Amino acid sequence: EVQLVESGGGLVQAGGSLRLSCAASGIIFADYAIAWYRQAPGKEREGVSCIVSSDGNTYYGDSVKGRFTISRDSVKNTVYLQMDNLKPEDTAVYYCGALMGFRTEYGWDFAKGLDGMDYWGTGTPVTVSA
Repeated sequence: EVQLVESGGGLVQAGGSLRLSCAASGIIFADYAIAWYRQAPGKEREGVSCIVSSDGNTYYGDSVKGRFTISRDSVKNTVYLQMDNLKPEDTAVYYCGALMGFRTEYGWDFAKGLDGMDYWGTGTPVTVSA
């Protein structure tokens, strides 16, 4: 059984930091791109970041570039999202997703990734207070 389990969300003041984790089981980690998306109340799901497990290439949404950092631990089958300088507009439920067979040469697109994800976690909420 495939599982993606997010953790690390919580309440933080603006300017603060959080580190989210996405632990994957039941998949061959290196075969997947792992991406973080977020969804705020009343809004569509938005791409945040992605890492290609096989080669470590990373991608970021424009709203988080320079503030968030994605990384992976291939031994633990876990992807992390370090979020620094958080803003109230970062408040959302954060989801990780796994996309099988993605290769860097294909070029990452968050919208296509959203439609093509093979697996999703159940999300972890992040609230940033002003």
